[in-house]
Amino acid sequence: MGRLLMIGEALVDIVESPDGTRTQHPGGSPANVALTAARLGSRAELLTWLGDDELGRTVTDHLAGSGVVVLPQSLGAARTPTARARIDHDGAATYEFDLAWQLAPVDIEDSFAVVHTGSIAAVAATDPPGALGTLLAEAREVATITYDPNLRPTVMGPAGAVRADVEALVAASDVVKVSDEDLAWLHPGEDPAEVVADWVAEHGLALGIVTRGAAGPLALLPGGQRVEVAAPRVAVVDTVGAGDSFMGALIHDLDVRGLTGARNRRRLHAVSVHEATEILAFAAQVAAVTVSRAGANPPSSAEVRGSLT
Repeated sequence: MGRLLMIGEALVDIVESPDGTRTQHPGGSPANVALTAARLGSRAELLTWLGDDELGRTVTDHLAGSGVVVLPQSLGAARTPTARARIDHDGAATYEFDLAWQLAPVDIEDSFAVVHTGSIAAVAATDPPGALGTLLAEAREVATITYDPNLRPTVMGPAGAVRADVEALVAASDVVKVSDEDLAWLHPGEDPAEVVADWVAEHGLALGIVTRGAAGPLALLPGGQRVEVAAPRVAVVDTVGAGDSFMGALIHDLDVRGLTGARNRRRLHAVSVHEATEILAFAAQVAAVTVSRAGANPPSSAEVRGSLT
């Protein structure tokens, strides 16, 4: 198994439940992806932007406790970002963010098997402009590139303001996972499966995945095949971190199967329907465990095995 580098925001989720109670949980989409992969047994590292303050130490201690390495150049922010997550009576979350971002420098080493990015930081301004795209192009020489748009309209503005950036990141990637909710905002009125099928065809993706909540995930393969699996039935506590845990499990499973790294790109593009079905089912199971408990609290490998018995 190789090293997995996740690039993007880490923060503290301030979660407000329907009954008015408030709790704090470390979060941030790329950080949750790293957390999930590490709990499943991967070598996960995170390049982020945190303050060297009490909240920042809460985040780094939380991640380190599950084996995530937070790269030291990540600790340069004036303050640690926060996100207020309001949970409705169905367990769904809506967010308000207080977030600053800077892309810290990082050396892309041959030992990286995956470089992942997503959500707010992926479309944030960088100095110099386009620095993330340049970094991903360099990383693609050695690693599989994965991307989850995980769009946040309250931070990103209108869809037209980020659509080109999202498309550029899709084009830079090997694997893209996107939710049907994200696509409804980004491409209103269009069939989510058709949008992702176009991405696969136009940008040469090895795997395009649409997550659809209780309807289960759908994968589009380069040969035009559609792969669907059912979502496991669980009692939903809340959906915080569900998509991130799916993404982390997806990356972990691809790596375990020897499908990551530039040297394995051809094999990744040739993944079979059977193998894609197994990959989707595993990621969906990990996400199901996450939504069955409060906050972005993904399972360990042992907990996933226990959920299948």
